[in-house]
Amino acid sequence: MTVHARLLPSLFVAAMVAASCSPTVDGGPVAAVRTSNVTLVQITESGAGGLGDDTPYSEKAVVAALPGFTAEGFQAATEDRTEWAIGAFNSDGFQVLHVYKGDSGRIREVHGVTHHLQGPNGERIGMTFAEIGTARGDCRVGRNLWRGMAICKARGSERVTLVYAVSQYQGPFDRLPPDDQLRKASIQRIIWKAS
Repeated sequence: MTVHARLLPSLFVAAMVAASCSPTVDGGPVAAVRTSNVTLVQITESGAGGLGDDTPYSEKAVVAALPGFTAEGFQAATEDRTEWAIGAFNSDGFQVLHVYKGDSGRIREVHGVTHHLQGPNGERIGMTFAEIGTARGDCRVGRNLWRGMAICKARGSERVTLVYAVSQYQGPFDRLPPDDQLRKASIQRIIWKAS
């Protein structure tokens, strides 16, 4: 079976979310993602790369806002459901962003899904809760498809959220895990929401 290179990051993220687990810190995938410091997109309070509040929801608009990228529709999981989104792919064909449609025909939110992007404080996919220094009080427990994950505000931001998966957490899933487990949780998505 041949799997198209564009689908691999999406399939990896989908498998991680579906299983509500995260990479291991000791020598596993997290260590591998830290070997690259290439930043393709910066997610800030004002947007994700060239994507912002005024960007129309279309593949053409996504490509125009992200020079050197391509775009393609696919289905992806948000916290509450699976829905159609636009995937933004770098020149090597790896998915960097998920772009979701809002009610106004503009983008609603953008999910960063690769370590080749940075959040507003230098956060990268795969970094741990302890590394980022996220405050427990800035977090809530995920629900539905992100059940048991920690959903946290990025430091100093009202529009950027960090989604952490807690490795081997066995519940209860109606509250955040104990501090010792939460500190080891790793970022799976960095999300920017339009106003």
